[in-house]
Amino acid sequence: MSMNRISEWFVKGGPVMWPILALSVLGLAILIWKALEFRSGRRSAKGLGVVSTIITAEPMLGILGTVTGIMRTFSALNASEGAGSPLAATAGIGEALITTAAGLVASLILLFPYNALDSMVDDETEEDTRKK
Repeated sequence: MSMNRISEWFVKGGPVMWPILALSVLGLAILIWKALEFRSGRRSAKGLGVVSTIITAEPMLGILGTVTGIMRTFSALNASEGAGSPLAATAGIGEALITTAAGLVASLILLFPYNALDSMVDDETEEDTRKK
C-alpha cells in the first residue's frame, strides 16, 4: 500500500483519525521504551497502564468516528432535501468504516506486545514474591 493511499484513507477517516494516530504513536513509543528496559534487565510495570488505556480507548475512538460518519451521512441526505442520492451518503459511510477499522487495527497492534511485556512483569513479580 503506497503512502499516498494511506494518507488518502487518513483524510477520508475524518478528524477522529488524529487522536487515533496520536495514541498509536504514544503507545508504540512506550512499548519500545519498555522493551529496551526489559532487555537491560529492568522490569517494572511503569508505563504499561498507559498502554492498556490506549488499547481500550482506540476502538472507542473508532466507534466515535463511526457515529460522526453516520451523522455526516444523514446530514448529507437531509441536505439533498429527500432526494436520497446514494452518492450523498458515501463519504459519511466511508468515514465511519475507516475510523472503525483504524481504531481496531491500532489497538490490536499494541495489544500483543503489551500482553507479552505485562506477562514478563507478572512473572518477575511472582518470582520476587517467592524469594521473600
